[in-house]
Amino acid sequence: MKIEQLGHVVLKVRDRGRAEDFYHGALGLPIAARGKRITFFTLGNHHDFAVGEVGSDAPDTPVDAPGLGHVAFKVGDSLDQLRSVKAELEAAGIVDMLPVDHRVCQSIYINDPDGNAIELYVDTSDVWRSDPQSVDTLEPLNL
Repeated sequence: MKIEQLGHVVLKVRDRGRAEDFYHGALGLPIAARGKRITFFTLGNHHDFAVGEVGSDAPDTPVDAPGLGHVAFKVGDSLDQLRSVKAELEAAGIVDMLPVDHRVCQSIYINDPDGNAIELYVDTSDVWRSDPQSVDTLEPLNL
């Protein structure tokens, strides 16, 4: 078997409407379709990302439990674009952000309304091609 590419990611959320407000409203992901308890978003494919509603009484996932660590969305190729994203997040009322320099990319980490970790990043270096271990870099980033 040969995996060709990542097809899509589905996150579990408590409230689909609240998740749509975040992913479509604050982050600008276009909605492709809505099902009974799921919303599909597109970045050019039939769907690239989705949120599935599990109900308002769903328990939090323990921090040390296996599962998805975060979802990353590329937002550009320059620090100026990342600064613009930071300003848009602040304008949307999202102020709890963690800017990080990964050497291969620079990122802002935020949480969605259910605590799912989201990385918004810009690619600014191809150093990973000559130094694959550079993907493990984690330094503070001043935006």
